[in-house]
Amino acid sequence: MDVLAPEPSSDVALSQFFTDQELTDLALAADPHAPLDPNAVPWHGGSGSHPSLLPDWYMPSPMAIRHNRATQLTIIFIIAGFLLIDAFGLCVTSGFISLA
Repeated sequence: MDVLAPEPSSDVALSQFFTDQELTDLALAADPHAPLDPNAVPWHGGSGSHPSLLPDWYMPSPMAIRHNRATQLTIIFIIAGFLLIDAFGLCVTSGFISLA
């Protein structure tokens, strides 16, 4: 079955072209050992961002977030607190400080 549909930008647009049953039939009728077209391009889930190995809907690109000084001090204080508790041989696994 050589049916080509326009590339939709979302799942809603995909449902306008094919039903679930039609997609299932196309998938089951496909030859899993057929060679890929040399001019084939990867589908990125409709995102117009840069091409990557994983699509954006599966694992978005990391973003650098700048924290202010208060957030940095809070994070450092929490980590230092856990290290101090561990240094004294105590345990906080259950949420309460107890002997390990």
